[in-house]
Amino acid sequence: MNARTDTAVLQPAAHHLSNRHLDALEEETIFILREVAAAFERPALLFSGGKDSLVMLKCAEKAFGTGRIPYPLLMIDTGHNFPEVTDFRDFRAKELGAELIVRSVEDSMARGTVRLSHPGESRNVHQSITLLEAIEEFRFDALIGGARRDEEKARAKERIFSHRDSFGQWQPKAQRPELWTLFNTRLAPGEHFRVFPISNWTELDVWQYIDRENIALPSLYYAHQRQVVERRGLLVPVTPLTPAKEGEQIETRTVRFRTVGDITCTCPVESPAASAADIVVETLAAEVSERGATRMDDKTSDASMEKRKKDGYF
Repeated sequence: MNARTDTAVLQPAAHHLSNRHLDALEEETIFILREVAAAFERPALLFSGGKDSLVMLKCAEKAFGTGRIPYPLLMIDTGHNFPEVTDFRDFRAKELGAELIVRSVEDSMARGTVRLSHPGESRNVHQSITLLEAIEEFRFDALIGGARRDEEKARAKERIFSHRDSFGQWQPKAQRPELWTLFNTRLAPGEHFRVFPISNWTELDVWQYIDRENIALPSLYYAHQRQVVERRGLLVPVTPLTPAKEGEQIETRTVRFRTVGDITCTCPVESPAASAADIVVETLAAEVSERGATRMDDKTSDASMEKRKKDGYF
């Protein structure tokens, strides 16, 4: 069946889909956000302008009140982000009256701490270095991120309070127990935590919450016309950064983005979904994970994300 037929078939099920479990997820997220504020001296909330960070921001508003979020927002910008997303990031931070800190991979390149193997290499993986530089600059002791366990195998291994050593590295075999929501937040000098308040949410939960709370998102998340080429089972957007290769046929299709990141490694999916409710219906029928359907950088190996996380990635 095509997407429109699938949507029609699923409409009755979606109409009766309960979202009462969202109250428990929201309560857990608010508890964790408050725990971070209480346990750490210099936390920050990683804010890209994407759907997961916007859900966290909504929960932070409920936890502390609009205009009273007690930590700054931090974005690591590759310089190749979608302008619709960075514009929305700036708008939302200003709307909330929140402090927004942006650190750029391009600045790391200028310092010589990031060196590309060739001019066309994706900068996405190099965000780790810029992030660790920002942690050192501001002496952050906790960074709140929007990663979810359903996204990818390595993230499924992650604790909610994920300890990082003095090199910013994650050690999967040295994670701390988290029994009865008791979190060990002890740190040695130079160490920090990555905290993931929406770890237990799924992609479906996120979209149900966006629909319920009427959370505004960048327009890329909804159906729009875009030129793409098919490559390695993905739809690659045709842009100056990702041009079509010789022999590839450029097509204009109706697509949306399930996740938004660096242009050089983020792909849309074909979809007519024009609202959060439409996307809830589509997500019910999805057979491929969010990152599996959209991220070129995860196609290198089954362990690519775990390796990046050990090196300091989000």
